[in-house]
Formats: sequence, structure tokens, C-alpha cells
Amino acid sequence: MSAPALAGRHVVVTRPAGQADHMAALIRAAGGEPVLFPALEISDAADLRPVIALIDRLESFHLAIFVSANAVNKALALVRARRDWPPGLRVATVGRGSERALQRGGFTAVIAPGERFDSEGLLDLPELKQVKGRRVIIFRGEGGRELLGETLTVRGATVEYAECYRRSRPNTDPAPLLALRARGALDALTVTSSEGLANLHAMLGETGRQCLRETPLFAPHERIAAAARALQVRTVVQTDPGDEGLVAGMAGFFAKV
Repeated sequence: MSAPALAGRHVVVTRPAGQADHMAALIRAAGGEPVLFPALEISDAADLRPVIALIDRLESFHLAIFVSANAVNKALALVRARRDWPPGLRVATVGRGSERALQRGGFTAVIAPGERFDSEGLLDLPELKQVKGRRVIIFRGEGGRELLGETLTVRGATVEYAECYRRSRPNTDPAPLLALRARGALDALTVTSSEGLANLHAMLGETGRQCLRETPLFAPHERIAAAARALQVRTVVQTDPGDEGLVAGMAGFFAKV
């Protein structure tokens, strides 16, 4: 009987605290050992008054877009503390994780890409192409990409942003990762956002950046993979989307080495 695909491999999971359980379980199921090292910290927006004002007039919108699972969780908590969701307001999102979060929140008809899980994939859907005269609210973190809003505005929609959370760099000691590397037991890094990668690079510091360059890095999107290559990471593997895609990509990679 062959050994599990990730048998004995230590895999760093950089998802925010409290959001890594699913990937960790998949890694364990494949025989690996997840090493939790959050490279993003998620907290409430500095000022919630603007998003609450938008929530109070949700019925004026035709479509609500959630850019991430964080946006789903933070926004729905704020909404449910004040009101019911308007029955005619449709929801859309970009990825599998955020689609699952919406389904857990009780939404059954979620507009989401079936293949490319990003803003570009969402914008390619028919429901996002015919938006002239429609009012769209985008739930997101502070800042972030403008592609969705700008493209929908060009297509004739009126877009408002509801910034319901902020991302920051955790103050985490990288010593455990460096100790694993010193023992030759740091096998893989998984990164699920470009911002998380930039934070990881900063958190490791000068002494730890060789660790980043020399450890195989797995990313579910070309933007993240390109950012890793720009940081001179020697082995960058772009996988299919989602936690399942990341673990399958690692399994395929380690089967060959």
C-alpha cells in the first residue's frame, strides 16, 4: 500500500487565524503536517458607520457582491444585527470559499464563476455584463482591487463600496518556521493572497528570506505566483483554486520529487 501523498511533509498554512481548519484537515488527510502561520490578520473596519449606513438602505440595490469569505462573514454579521436581507437583492461572489460562506448564511442562488475564481471570472458571467442602470454594492475590505467597481461602472452600473473589515500584518515570531528549516523539515509554503505573501516576506525578516526563496511555494492564482517569482522564490507552483486545488497541487508535485 502506497504512503499518503504528503506523508511526513510539513506544510505552512498562511490563512488568517480561524480560517485554516479546512486546509489543515485536507493536509492531514493526505498524510502531511500543517504548520499554522497566519500572514494576515482580519479585524473590523476602523469606522463602521459608512457600511452601516449602506446596510440601512440595502433594498435600494439590485446586486450585492462579496469579494471574499471575510467580506461575507463580516458583512452578514453587521446586516443581521440590524435587519433582514431584502428578498429581491441578489448576491454574487468570486470564489468557492466565499460561495460556501454565502450558502452557509442561507443563500441558495449565488452568482459565482464556475471556472476562473477571481474578479475577472465573475465579470465574464452574463449577470455581470448587463448591468446598465443597476445599483451594485460591493462588500470588501479597506482598499483592495478596483477592477470590479471600475468595470461595472463602465458597463453602466452605479457602484458603492461597503468596507466592512481591514487586513493587517500579524505580529508573529517566525522562529518556529526557521527552526523547521534548520532541521530540514520545512517542505512547502501555501499562500492564498498577494498581500499575505508580502506580509510573509516582511515577517520572515532578512534572516528568514532565504527560507522563503528556497522552500517550494504553492499558490492558487497567477497573480500570487508572479509576486512570488518577483521575490526570487525558486520553486513556485500554481495550483487549481481553493484548498482542494492547493493540496492536490502539492500532492502532484511531491509525487515527482
